Amino acid sequence: MSEPKSPTPTPAGDTYKGWVFKWTNYIKGYQRRWFVLSNGLLSYYRTQAEMGHTCRGTINLATAAISVDDACNFVITNGGAQTYHLKASSEVERQRWITALELAKAKAARMQAESDDSGDDFPSSSVGGGQGGGSQNSEVQSTLRTLGSKVEDLSTCNDLISKHGSALQRSLSELDSLRLTGEAGDKIRQVTERATLFRITSNAMINACRDFLTLAQTHSKRWQKALQAEREQRVRLEEALEQLAKQHNHLERAFRGASQAHSSADNKGAAGPGKGEASDEDDDNEFFDAMEDAPEFITVPADPQFHKRSSSNASGLNSDMCSDDQSLNEEPLAMNQESPSQELVPLRKRRTRIPDKPNYSLNLWSIMKNCIGKDLSKIPMPVNFNEPISMLQRLSEDLEYHELLDKAAKCHSSLEQMCYVVAFCVSAYSTTVYRTGKPFNPLLGETFELDRQRESGYRSLCEQVSHHPPAAAHHAISDRGWTLRQEITVASKFRGKYLSIMPLGTIHAIFEKSNNHYTWKKVTTTVHNIIVGKLWIDQSGEIDIVNHTTGDRCHLKFAPYSYFSRDVARKVTGVVMDKDGKAHYVLSGTWDEKMEFSRVMQSSRGGENGAEGKQKTVYQTLKARELWKRHPLPDGAESMYYFTALALTLNEPEEGVAPTDSRRRPDQRLMEDGRWEEANGEKQRLEEKQRSARREREREAASQRASGQSEEGAPHDTHKALWFESCEDQITGERVHIYKGGYWEAKELGAWEGCPDIF
Repeated sequence: MSEPKSPTPTPAGDTYKGWVFKWTNYIKGYQRRWFVLSNGLLSYYRTQAEMGHTCRGTINLATAAISVDDACNFVITNGGAQTYHLKASSEVERQRWITALELAKAKAARMQAESDDSGDDFPSSSVGGGQGGGSQNSEVQSTLRTLGSKVEDLSTCNDLISKHGSALQRSLSELDSLRLTGEAGDKIRQVTERATLFRITSNAMINACRDFLTLAQTHSKRWQKALQAEREQRVRLEEALEQLAKQHNHLERAFRGASQAHSSADNKGAAGPGKGEASDEDDDNEFFDAMEDAPEFITVPADPQFHKRSSSNASGLNSDMCSDDQSLNEEPLAMNQESPSQELVPLRKRRTRIPDKPNYSLNLWSIMKNCIGKDLSKIPMPVNFNEPISMLQRLSEDLEYHELLDKAAKCHSSLEQMCYVVAFCVSAYSTTVYRTGKPFNPLLGETFELDRQRESGYRSLCEQVSHHPPAAAHHAISDRGWTLRQEITVASKFRGKYLSIMPLGTIHAIFEKSNNHYTWKKVTTTVHNIIVGKLWIDQSGEIDIVNHTTGDRCHLKFAPYSYFSRDVARKVTGVVMDKDGKAHYVLSGTWDEKMEFSRVMQSSRGGENGAEGKQKTVYQTLKARELWKRHPLPDGAESMYYFTALALTLNEPEEGVAPTDSRRRPDQRLMEDGRWEEANGEKQRLEEKQRSARREREREAASQRASGQSEEGAPHDTHKALWFESCEDQITGERVHIYKGGYWEAKELGAWEGCPDIF
């Protein structure tokens, strides 16, 4: 913490700023904060950059008590509602703050007293004014009080002038009584006249200043009324602007819906803001101020000279990969050229419909009102809020756009490969845009296989490896040269109006040919309008996708939705850089529609970002090319939980799957068939069976510890995953479950003897 450079404030009311340590809690202790003392208000911010938009707290010194704890610590409290425990860097610095605070407190108390005497004739500034209105009012009052202080100083000087002027005139009168004649007498009379004139002029000046102060005080009420009227007018304009924005949004969505009704375009259905049906409940939506997060970089078209160069000269990539007139996903990266006749066709016809969703009503608030702040996985939820699919099947939906990984495996350049991996990462969220239903929580030991080897060249296995905390391990391998694995733990919190879902864990993508190993994490999913209004989904956060083999990385940003942002909704941006930090590609798009890439020709530092004071990077890029685009939803998707074509097939019954497979789960099957009351009964039975099994495992573990058969400190729950084993990840250092093999061999033999009875 550095000492503030501003001088010690004077009674005139100078603003005082500086860094002070503020006590936060017993975990974080004292944290460095930027404090500003102005107009009798002490405010603090996390950084100086926050002063323009986010105040963390303000205390009015007029009613506050200031006390000193020790050499560097001091406390400010306003009677219990607010208390700041502060610590300066030194005793000298603490005394500077104490002096400034005491002076500001005295001035604030005088201002409040005078305001109380004259404040009955005009309305309070609490209507729409906020802190800004209060500071404007305080500024007017401060100006009046400063003028009054100066007039008081002048009055003091007037008294001194009168006192010394009278003494001077007495002395002159005594000289005049000597009856001096000649030149001396004339001089004395002249001095006496000048002294009288000086006193008269001084008195006139003081009287003029007093008249000015009286006039200012007379008009102060009128000024404050005018300010209040301006603030109220501003509030009305802001409210009208917000209503216009909402109406514009409604009209835009209605227009899109009408356009879709008259064409055979993709069925987008009812969804969150910006797409789908218009909602009558949008007034209850919660929005983020997207303007706080200014873009980190700017893209501009590259000079024409770059468009004349070949792809290899421009970016150092192979000349047969991605010329200026080709996108990464075009002919050079088409499917495997080594087997042109391998046009795979499905061996079975997959279903394209499931029973329509019944229209059951339920009072959500009656269930959720006692669950605010709790982990969602610990809340007993009826199937009315679910979709007929498990979390394991939802995790397998990450492979909806597996062809992106197929193309990535063909790339000769790791930077091009990174573009496909980024597109695959973003594409996993496109299946969630309309999916407001909650997946079934998997039972411990539950599995799900997705065998598309003959159709698409890959097969996938998921297993619920832990129940508290809930964790699922996933392993997918493709004949086309890639492996995907992850272990995801979902942490969720219900916040009243919205639900936050935070996936924890790392996703790994390994490519056999190049041996490139990529890792990334997932962003936070937010479900808005939980209690009132139409549910809608948003994804927000930042992730880094890293190639641990070459050092390439991509910083990806999911922008939160805002009514007032000028950017497109659900925007995603990223920059692909090599190990030296040189940018090669700029990626942009939306997580629900498509992603595009632009090759970087040159980069430079631009102007300052006003919010943070940082310089933006300006990238000169070639024309953007499409990298990935979302598949259209099936016909009638709005009545089938907005399932994609892949999701419709996930719960389709199949022969030969493990007894623990999600397809065999009875409550989920009953819900899909529309028998929700029976499904709720089965769900309660399965959960009670799972609790009984856990109590039995805990008794066995306690018995083993008592007999000395288990090590001290062994877990109470002795469950071990069947197809995955726990080990330390060599890349991240995390303790994760990795596929140990054996499942597909057991399926081929039909040997499921080791599978637990969980259903």
